[in-house]
Amino acid sequence: MNVTDNNLMKSLGIEVITTNKDKVTLTMPVDERTHQPAGFLHGGASVLLAETAASIGGFMNVNTDTHLVFGIEINANHIKSKREGLVTANATPVHVGNTTMVWNIHITDEKDELISISRCTLGVVPKKK
Repeated sequence: MNVTDNNLMKSLGIEVITTNKDKVTLTMPVDERTHQPAGFLHGGASVLLAETAASIGGFMNVNTDTHLVFGIEINANHIKSKREGLVTANATPVHVGNTTMVWNIHITDEKDELISISRCTLGVVPKKK
């Protein structure tokens, strides 16, 4: 199954560019789906993009037959506003442990200008049998 099938990623037009243990890159359009009422990129959409990138990276670092990852905490600083175009999230791990992971996520625009920066903590949880 494709990670963008039948979920919020599909609804918001998020596309997967790169997925590996050390870096995840996703893109998201800035349009009516991701705007706040004044017509700018919604901070919540940026946070969703950031946590999605970190979570995909987390799954790349666990045995998915035995474990799941869930977001525990995320913070974000929104640096610059944006009305249209495309934003790109690049997530890289700071810590990959047996029970937690910490990821940094930089969201940039087409000019590689910083739009938002986040740090996301993931919990690594054994699957229940």
